[in-house]
Amino acid sequence: MSETLERHSFGAEVGRLLDLVVHALYSEREIFLRELVANAADAVDRRRFGALTDSALALPADAKVRILPDKAARTLTISDPGIGMSKDELAQNLGTIARSGTRAFSQSLADAKPEERPSLIGQFGVGFYSAFMVADRVEVTSRKAGSDEAWTWASEGQGEYTLAPATRAEPGTDIVLHMKADAEEYLESLRLETIVRKWADHITVPVALVRDGEEVAGNKGTALWRKPKSEVSEDEYTEFYRQVAHAFDKPWATLHWRAEGQLEFTALLFVPGMKPFLAVEEERESKVRLHVRRMFITDEAGLLPSWLRFVQGVVDTEDLPLNVSREMLQATPVLARIRRAVTGKVLSELKSRAKDAESYATFWQAFGPVLKEGLWEDAEHRQDIAGLLRFRSSTTEGWTSLADYVSRMKPNQEAIYILVGDDTEALKRSAQIEGFSARGLEVLLLSDHVDAFWPERLDSFEGKPIRSITQGGDDLSAFEPEVSEADAPADLADLLPKLKEALKDDVSDVKASQRLVDSAVLLSAPAYGPDLQMQRLLRRAGRGMGGGQPVLELNPRHPLIRRIAERAAAGEDVGEAAQTLVDLAHVQGGDPPRDPVAFARRVAAALAQG
Repeated sequence: MSETLERHSFGAEVGRLLDLVVHALYSEREIFLRELVANAADAVDRRRFGALTDSALALPADAKVRILPDKAARTLTISDPGIGMSKDELAQNLGTIARSGTRAFSQSLADAKPEERPSLIGQFGVGFYSAFMVADRVEVTSRKAGSDEAWTWASEGQGEYTLAPATRAEPGTDIVLHMKADAEEYLESLRLETIVRKWADHITVPVALVRDGEEVAGNKGTALWRKPKSEVSEDEYTEFYRQVAHAFDKPWATLHWRAEGQLEFTALLFVPGMKPFLAVEEERESKVRLHVRRMFITDEAGLLPSWLRFVQGVVDTEDLPLNVSREMLQATPVLARIRRAVTGKVLSELKSRAKDAESYATFWQAFGPVLKEGLWEDAEHRQDIAGLLRFRSSTTEGWTSLADYVSRMKPNQEAIYILVGDDTEALKRSAQIEGFSARGLEVLLLSDHVDAFWPERLDSFEGKPIRSITQGGDDLSAFEPEVSEADAPADLADLLPKLKEALKDDVSDVKASQRLVDSAVLLSAPAYGPDLQMQRLLRRAGRGMGGGQPVLELNPRHPLIRRIAERAAAGEDVGEAAQTLVDLAHVQGGDPPRDPVAFARRVAAALAQG
């Protein structure tokens, strides 16, 4: 083993993040202890679980997290007999933050008001780095369970860290904080006890405070989910939620129940009150914790489907053995039944809470896009999810459901009309919507990243097909415009064949449109196959059009189309105009022209001619 001290630079952006943590998070500094104690308890739980199948990982009988303040040395030590970390794990876990959200965290922290900053650290889960709020140097000595090697990671939070060989008698981790001059309060035993009671009282791993050489119990270790609902206060629920979710907001919904009968388990679940920046975007697996007879087993049991991954909490069962393996978890029918029951309970709660439109709007804005993933992935619950969907609309303010839309449909309207794009406000102004608005037909406006996919799977709601208005075949002739159109349509008999010839490599057809009122042109997709938004996604992924060439639709009442039609009737060449029209349609649909330079040249020439 080399005795050379290794120096390493922090991973990308960690230096900036540490600077912000140190200088911008001075309110609620006490959270550093909650983060470090929670990490230590988790390490103990993971070693205990590993020991169920590997006796070499067995925990000592008195396994606990110890907190040792030393006023003379000005250090605070948090020690645990947990799973420990190898040299590589120390570097990976403490030296880098391999998450795209790091930049977002840094920016949010820099922009946030002082009173908003305490919650940010919980939202992003930076955890360990909160230690630098109170310490000007942090040393982590760890020995991986099952290994004889120990290593010390150390840093002053100034852009680099060191790794050096160390000794530790037993597996586990010691974190030594060299406290800042203005953080001496965290060397007082009574202050530490208050913080542990506040933030870690529900941690089932014992936490001991060392006071005058003697250990004092720091937490009750009460399994809150095992207590009757009538004995748990709202504040206790909130504190427990903040512990398990590593958050600082209040839960939007709390679900606490006990299932009895053929299947017995207790669950305490929370729907967050606000959207975390990373948890639901980068991590697609549910992290609800599985306990067996109060003992933590894993947070990777997939107790909820990925489209409910925002739900946090604990499920504790008597129906699994304590030595359950990860392989057994995947195969056991008991866990499958628990999953179904828990999923059904969450859906039932969402249905009930959806009756309060204002409150549900808060939930929907935070987690609606995640819930929609279930429409694509989960055939069993697709119709249940459909009833929970909320949309922006072309005709009503606020959010609306599919059921509300159906109740407002015109007597002879057969389909639910949708328009998918990247921005709701842009969709409201889209040329695609003009003909529908002129006839008083409501269109649902979809702008989430999953909206291009799920309509194909849901297909219909209450017997009404769901149809994208960008696709050809939408017959508006059954509906009279609510405002009469003053101008008669131009005769396109000479224009259409010339445009089809000029654009034969760019579009599949050119035709007069019923859906245009103010705009001159638009592109539509064929009646079958992907709509325009899906085609855009396919192009961005390098997979071409995916649904064939689009159709170019013309507004025969528009002055521009009227003028070009007159030129075509007079025998003039309209090739340049044809190219300009299709590029105009691309631009107003949110796409760039096919050849920006040529498009700019043609527009400049047209302007020069008046």
